[in-house]
Amino acid sequence: MLMSGGMDSCVSAGIAAQQYAIAALHLNYGQRTERRELRAFNEIADYYRAARRLVVNIEHLAAIGGSSLTDAAIEVAPADLHRTGIPNSYVPFRNANFLSIAVSWAEVIGATKIFIGAVEEDSSGYPDCRKSFYDAFNNVIREGTKPETNIEISTPIIAMTKAQIVRRGIEISAPLHLTWSCYQNEDIACGVCDSCALRLRGFAQAGVEDPIPYKKKSVYR
Repeated sequence: MLMSGGMDSCVSAGIAAQQYAIAALHLNYGQRTERRELRAFNEIADYYRAARRLVVNIEHLAAIGGSSLTDAAIEVAPADLHRTGIPNSYVPFRNANFLSIAVSWAEVIGATKIFIGAVEEDSSGYPDCRKSFYDAFNNVIREGTKPETNIEISTPIIAMTKAQIVRRGIEISAPLHLTWSCYQNEDIACGVCDSCALRLRGFAQAGVEDPIPYKKKSVYR
């Protein structure tokens, strides 16, 4: 289970835990909220009693740069949920890096599924969050692993809206209060970055109060 510490991976972990024992994987990649996300990861992994967990540092993504999440010189853009282009928070080919490490670990421990909380329908429009990307990566796994290896990527919430993810999380008692989504802050969520805005809109549309504190709770439509 690729777990960032965010809401989407938390709910995906809850779905995975209904069928499987979780091996929890977290990647530190030099992001602004690295320490806070790691804390959320460990708390969520504890909640799901993940006996196996692995934290991998891939600081090369910060060295490469090109994203407001990893480059302090690039300001995190304020939320624009009607944007048609790709926001500057996109980390170039990040999820391919994540999945490559996940496949390596899965092959070693004998896991047959890699769960990731990617969302295509109600998201920032990142190209590596599309279903077609994961379909293609499943082909890469088949071509690049041992003949007896049988690993498949599972994206259980990829077609859901944020509101549907919130409702699903509540249905399965996912610990949404332990999650962290903010791109900028590690103490109190900013409430104005894309990730906070999508989360706030999701909770509002689900008719549920978000359990984490915000500096600014704007209404997004």
